[in-house]
Amino acid sequence: MKPKERIRPLEGTTAIITGGASGIGEAFAKELASRGCNVVIADLQIKLAENVAAKINESGGKAKAVELDVTDFTRVEQLVQSTVKETNRLDFMFNNAGIEFFGLIKDYSIEDWNRIVDVNLRGVINGVQAAYPVMIKQAFGHIINTASMAGLIPQPGNVAYAATKCGVVGLSKSLRAEAASKLVRVSVLCPGFIRTPLLEGGKYGKTVGEMSEAKQRRLQEWIEKNKPMPVNIFAKKALDLILQNKAIIILPSICKLYWWINRLFPSLGMSLAQKEFLRMEGDERSFPSF
Repeated sequence: MKPKERIRPLEGTTAIITGGASGIGEAFAKELASRGCNVVIADLQIKLAENVAAKINESGGKAKAVELDVTDFTRVEQLVQSTVKETNRLDFMFNNAGIEFFGLIKDYSIEDWNRIVDVNLRGVINGVQAAYPVMIKQAFGHIINTASMAGLIPQPGNVAYAATKCGVVGLSKSLRAEAASKLVRVSVLCPGFIRTPLLEGGKYGKTVGEMSEAKQRRLQEWIEKNKPMPVNIFAKKALDLILQNKAIIILPSICKLYWWINRLFPSLGMSLAQKEFLRMEGDERSFPSF
């Protein structure tokens, strides 16, 4: 059997999803389980994870919930090893857990930086480091890292988050090239606006510094203007692209336009980012001219 055939169809496969209790992780868990995959839902929010697993099992799928802090490599590695021992394989490792800190860098503390880097970047590194050797040994498997459009285009007002997501994109692209000879696949997800709790900050996110009611209103209006994609639709489309072994997965599709603008016309992309940032700050007088 060729390696690529070992992860298709999904019946009988195994996936670990970090941050699987809500948002994109939850939607992936449900979509994978509906296609026959055995899903391990790993999350700090264990009660939510158990609820998601229970609903999947009640509907005829296979899922279990595990409490996990992705910043603890020992625990991540133990989860990978115990999953392989139980199921004899690891087909998918979704390094999806992440947090959102919104605010101006002048208001950040070094502790804020440490926390978002530990979760968003080191959490992915821990998942890769735990799963990759297993997948090399079995000669198949797919690592899927959740980044963001913030990893592809400028995100003023969201600098720390963007920094971590740029790191995830770079890690994923480079590892994909390295892992191909080992018969291991790597993809990176770069979602735009998706209808998840992260749009409101999520349980572990926060706003750094003060945000006026007017600015909060402008931010919400901007989010709604971009028409967030329903998370279940995102998961279905993204999983189809994962199974096609796409390297960089950008959804909604309109976000590809922003990506291409920044690749082909970086100065224009920077000016557009500055314009949106100034609008968010309520400083319309400072809009750059074109």
